Amino acid sequence: METKRDRKAWLAGGSAQCNLPPHKNKTPLRLVLLGAPGVGKGTQAEMLCDNLGTCHLSTGDIFRAAKALEPCQRTPALTAALEYMRRGDLVPDETVLALVTERIGCLHCEGGFLLDGFPRTVAQAEALNNLLEAEDLQLDAVLSYDLPIEQVVARLSGRRTCADCKAVFHIAARPPKTPEVCDHCNGKLYQREDDRPESIRVRMEAYERSTAPLADFYRRRNLLVSIPAEGSAEEIFQRTLDSLLVKA
Repeated sequence: METKRDRKAWLAGGSAQCNLPPHKNKTPLRLVLLGAPGVGKGTQAEMLCDNLGTCHLSTGDIFRAAKALEPCQRTPALTAALEYMRRGDLVPDETVLALVTERIGCLHCEGGFLLDGFPRTVAQAEALNNLLEAEDLQLDAVLSYDLPIEQVVARLSGRRTCADCKAVFHIAARPPKTPEVCDHCNGKLYQREDDRPESIRVRMEAYERSTAPLADFYRRRNLLVSIPAEGSAEEIFQRTLDSLLVKA
């Protein structure tokens, strides 16, 4: 029977143990993923994990999984992070770093890792660098998926969400069988406020402001690999693999 990839140690922290299949690569890759909303970074992460045998370490997944945990099951850093989120505050750098530090064993995954959602700032990147050095580890590359803002707006503004079951469609890429009606539950489809073009532009401007210094940080260390995120998922994935071969 095939072993299931469940990432328990990353999602729950504490004494949880991962249950990962044997790694495929003799030399594991340790990567950081960067990319604005709408560039397809999540799809690329899945394809990279399947192809390279790496473990997808997403801080967003931690937060989503934490909401289903009982308070006694949450690690100290996770409890602190959820309290910031409950108040609508940004989770500070030191708390995010503590979340990753609690899961230090995951950075030693035999198949390597894809860090997604961390680091988000130069301060976090410097802290990650110190953490990896202390563990005698190093990054192989930082993959930055880039897409012109007009294409990001087109991708995200075309999304429609079901008001009842929350299924997501796209008016061009994945349209419903009946306009404005969910295929699954016949609920009414609507455009979320943050999928409106004006909202997307504001988010993109904020992303660019926060990410530009981070990209420069890794560019100066010869780790940044810029990948055009235009075309099909398969084309972007092949571009990624080609870039990694050049980097190696």
